[in-house]
Amino acid sequence: MKKITIYCGSRKGNSSVYESAVRALAQEMIQRDLSLVYGAGRVGLMGVIADEMLSAGKEVLGVIPQKLVDREVAHSGCTELIIVETMRDRKWLMAERGDGFIAMPGGIGTLEELFEIMTLNQLHYIQKPLALYNVNGYFDKLIDFLNEAKAEGFLYPEQEELVIISDDPVDLLDQMAAYQAKRPADW
Repeated sequence: MKKITIYCGSRKGNSSVYESAVRALAQEMIQRDLSLVYGAGRVGLMGVIADEMLSAGKEVLGVIPQKLVDREVAHSGCTELIIVETMRDRKWLMAERGDGFIAMPGGIGTLEELFEIMTLNQLHYIQKPLALYNVNGYFDKLIDFLNEAKAEGFLYPEQEELVIISDDPVDLLDQMAAYQAKRPADW
């Protein structure tokens, strides 16, 4: 695992705990000599993690649609900035380029990306570690929902096991490094 794709908010949230957590994750990635793949934003938590990685001289690959470049939210300091046509192109390229994925607190876009990677892993288009960085219990209700979906028979138990959950960046990255792809049950 060399490149981690991070999904996170284009806003910083209402608590400073989120920005602090992003910085802690970035520092752990720097210590492990990991590179960042992300949505190329210069704003919100996206901008924070990119700035942290860049200030340490680490590779930062940003992927962004032209429409967002036109809105002036692209991070001009990325080591490599790839401009694509659509959000779908962006998501696929980020999935392709990353060796593992971390979803941090964020909005609808972050949730969409999280579920897309869960689906790609389930359907065996990819087999890469996916983690929820559960800062400040941000994903607790989502985790409850996934447990409910499993209890109601809509998720196989193996699907939930495909997601690593932690609020500690060291533990999160350790679990990702130890990840062994498992084949979920066929439906």
